Amino acid sequence: QVQLVESGGGSVQAGGSLRLSCAASGYTYSSDCMGWFRQAPGKEREGVATIAGGGRLILYADSMKGRFTISRDNARNTVYLQMSSLKSEDTALYYCATDLGGGSWDYWGQGTQVTVS
Repeated sequence: QVQLVESGGGSVQAGGSLRLSCAASGYTYSSDCMGWFRQAPGKEREGVATIAGGGRLILYADSMKGRFTISRDNARNTVYLQMSSLKSEDTALYYCATDLGGGSWDYWGQGTQVTVS
């Protein structure tokens, strides 16, 4: 059974930092593509960052470039999102997801709330 569990969300002042974690289980972790997404109240879900299984291919949404860093530790089956210089507009529910090779996001976590004031 595939499971993705996010953690690390919380409340932070503008300009601050947070690190989100997403622990994966139930499949061969290092072969997948992992992504972080977010959804703010009243808005559509948007992609934040994506990292391939080997960690060499990384993509960021334009508004996150230079402020957010995605990484993964395949030994711990965990993907991270380091967020710095946080802004109020970064307030959202952050989700991780995995693409097991079919080109679509197959499984999602339950989300972790980030609030920037």
